[in-house]
Amino acid sequence: MTVNLVQQRADRRAWLGLTIVLCLVALVAMDGSVLYLAMPSITSAITPSTDQALWILDIYGFVVASFLITFGTVGDRYGRLRLLVIGSIVFGVGSVGAAFSSTPEMLIAFRALMGLGGATLLPSGLAIISNLFHDAKQRAQAIGIFAATFAAGFVVGPILGGVLLNHYSWGSVFLINIPIVVLFLAFAPVLLREVRTSNPGRVDPLSVALSSVGILLAVYSVKSAAAHGFSLTQAVTGVLGIGTLWWFVSRQRTLEYPLVDFKLFHDRVFTIAILTGTVTLVAWSAASYLTGVYLQSVLGYGILTAAMAALPGAFVLTGACIGANVVVERVGKKAAFVASLFFMAVGLLILLLTSVTGGVWVFIASTIVASVGYGFSFSLVAETAVAAVPMERAGSAGALAEMSNELGNALGISLLGSLAAVCFRLLGPDVAGTLDETLDTPGLAAGTIADAEEAFVTGMHVAIGVASLILFVLGFLALRWLPRATAEPAV
Repeated sequence: MTVNLVQQRADRRAWLGLTIVLCLVALVAMDGSVLYLAMPSITSAITPSTDQALWILDIYGFVVASFLITFGTVGDRYGRLRLLVIGSIVFGVGSVGAAFSSTPEMLIAFRALMGLGGATLLPSGLAIISNLFHDAKQRAQAIGIFAATFAAGFVVGPILGGVLLNHYSWGSVFLINIPIVVLFLAFAPVLLREVRTSNPGRVDPLSVALSSVGILLAVYSVKSAAAHGFSLTQAVTGVLGIGTLWWFVSRQRTLEYPLVDFKLFHDRVFTIAILTGTVTLVAWSAASYLTGVYLQSVLGYGILTAAMAALPGAFVLTGACIGANVVVERVGKKAAFVASLFFMAVGLLILLLTSVTGGVWVFIASTIVASVGYGFSFSLVAETAVAAVPMERAGSAGALAEMSNELGNALGISLLGSLAAVCFRLLGPDVAGTLDETLDTPGLAAGTIADAEEAFVTGMHVAIGVASLILFVLGFLALRWLPRATAEPAV
């Protein structure tokens, strides 16, 4: 009787600990997408340039992706809970600074600080959750809830942003983080235990610098080309970025404790899983950002209406996340995995039916279809990646799966957002670099406004068409490369 009572208390503490960690996980995910509907308001308030607007959107994701694996190793060595507490404080300070930023440069800097804090939260949170539950079945349930919360956070972010912006200024999308951070700091020391590993390895500072600098230089080159066209400085920056990343990859092959174990990519199943994690978020983030601007600036819907239009897709995505395991049991993991890619590709193709005169129902239909694929993908990617490698490398595989999501979220805006920006610059009325900047210009003729809206919709179609094509290609590769064993239904 006493043993059962002790066990019940331990289980209750574990589930409460899971809840408090999930609050932070949701924040990290939401802040990767919360600005999609807020950008028109931010553009009007602090008037960022085209490339500054893109940096505001995705500097957070790039910093998170660049330091995710690094902080995983740091947490192993110095303590996951300690790192989680420090990271949440940094995240909170960055949120306050972002909320009260008065210039684009300030907002970019504080978003980067938020990303630095966010990079500590995902790997540490997952390790602490795994340590909370000693029962294998409960642990699997907790990790599944962790993944579903992370996925739901990406979807809820724009909707929450729309609701807040309907009542408050744009800084409110950052201030909402503060109560959660305070709640975590108050209860974490009581509910959570410190977690370390006996052989954490060493952090290679040069690898950290190479990965971060290489990614940022390469992306800056892409953004610069999109906003201002090609130039010698832009080209040199791009070459330096690619060269730095090549040096990073080469160095990992020689280290005893690499930041990224590229040998894992020798496994085709693992490679498909990581590519899917990246491409899924590339497509999702680009589509969310571009359609957010489309609904508000082209169709003229208010922020709250635009947010509500995303609700059906959000409900479908949540249901797909929860029901993915049931689908896998019926049709097999391979079929579910391939289906996720084709659902996303078809959903995005539907967006090509939008126009300057209407398209909100097309948008809703698109998000419903694509969200089935997004939900399956979010649930299957990490599990497939981890299952494809030996148990002793499961930690590295899980970290890479999380990093692929964050990197994809940032790349979607940088690459496809930049592609849409190039189309607007080439086809638009040459008044300003973005649609919102153009529409904010006083004294525009009706014909100029119509040309600007048409150019934006064309750019959106091009970017989303490319995303859909990539998903189709990846779907056929998954169909060919994933082994038949993956297709067998679970027992």
